[in-house]
Amino acid sequence: MASINNPVRLVEICPVTPSSDSPESATELSLPLTFFDAFWFKFHPVERIFFYELTDSTPAFFNSVILPKLKQSLSLALLHFLPLAGKLTWPPHAAKPFIHYVPNDAVSLTIAESDGDFHHLSGRILEAAESYPYVPELPVYDDTAEIISFQITSFPSQGFCIGISSHHAILDGKSVTMFIRAWAHICKQWEKETHPSLLTDLTPIFDRTIIQDPEGVDEVYLNNWFNFFKSIGLDANPRSLKLLPFYGSTPDNLMRGTFEFSRDDLKKLRQKILSQLEKVPKEEPDQITPIHLSTFVLSYSYAVVSLVKAKGIERNRKMIFGFTADCRARLDPPVPANYFGNCVGISADDLEAEVIMEENGLAFVAQRLSKLIKKLEKGALEGAKGKLEWALSIPPGSVAAGVAGSPRFKVYEMDFGWGRPKKVEITSIDRTGSISMAESKDGSGGIEIGVALKNNEMEIFDLLFTNGLRDL
Repeated sequence: MASINNPVRLVEICPVTPSSDSPESATELSLPLTFFDAFWFKFHPVERIFFYELTDSTPAFFNSVILPKLKQSLSLALLHFLPLAGKLTWPPHAAKPFIHYVPNDAVSLTIAESDGDFHHLSGRILEAAESYPYVPELPVYDDTAEIISFQITSFPSQGFCIGISSHHAILDGKSVTMFIRAWAHICKQWEKETHPSLLTDLTPIFDRTIIQDPEGVDEVYLNNWFNFFKSIGLDANPRSLKLLPFYGSTPDNLMRGTFEFSRDDLKKLRQKILSQLEKVPKEEPDQITPIHLSTFVLSYSYAVVSLVKAKGIERNRKMIFGFTADCRARLDPPVPANYFGNCVGISADDLEAEVIMEENGLAFVAQRLSKLIKKLEKGALEGAKGKLEWALSIPPGSVAAGVAGSPRFKVYEMDFGWGRPKKVEITSIDRTGSISMAESKDGSGGIEIGVALKNNEMEIFDLLFTNGLRDL
């Protein structure tokens, strides 16, 4: 039953198996984890919510049309992505954890109905906790872990939303959005074709042998995780699948906001940074020229500067910033673009808050980001062995801002047959402090970012972001 604090009523939790119309669903399979997967082994799930506005979505229409199509197309999509219906496991006989699928394995699908205000929930700024009832749980135990889970919630006469939780050790952003796109494609084509086929770019490649690891980086990462948990006095069992303990909760009084850069904003930001660079000393004699000012660098630099100022960080304190880079095209030999699994590496740096808050702080951040991107040309795996140990050495509570999502994922193109999303939100940034990124929902070539901040910080960020762009 719904309550004032939780307007969501649980209707049912049902398993969805891959379609039995094909013999492939009766095939048992196992997939090892690569070192890319092992890096994210104990990070918490990535959570997304897709909001679809549909004013004629009465309970009868939702239950007789929308829900059956979403369920059936999910089952058909899973047939192409069998590992998602399996589990992550680490039995006693295995040297390393792996993904295991057996026939009749299923993903969990929660069906719910909400009395909440759809327009408020899909709006620009709201209390972070208001979104949580729309995100499904992803069970993780000592010996097994679910890989992905879904929740479909109807808002009578307003629309519906799809919440997705995905295990970070199995799926990077490109992989999970590939699956969502495939599901949406099948759902949209289902009435036209009995078994809709997938285009090549939506057909996953699961072959793990194409990820080469001659130096055993996967074992290094698994040992890093074991030693880290042991160092904090938790979980001495090296085979446990339990996740990081201090990322499981979110601060009180947390707000989540969405902010947009238009193409014109980005053009003006580029001009501003170029003018500031003339006053910023080069950090090295061979400093990058020309500076790499992509839409990512422009929007992320501006967001970091606004974030540091909104948080009121002490001037002598360091701010850690960075991003994950898709390594598929950067490996030698390159990995196919539709490789399914983690294939991202982290690039990070830090700057003192004092430097970021200076008059030319925007250019300082852009210069450092440009330098990190340039380093990727030398090799996406440079220094890979020490990256997880470095990440785990960052003290809890440190000021850090990574990036979740990407404009390249085209999340606003995920049309299941009832139109494009009104809003796509990555709710897991509440735990990590990351800045979410997506393309502008109107397809105009701009950028949308999301941040999670305490109430007073959000008010300041909103003013800084809005007034700063207006005054460019």
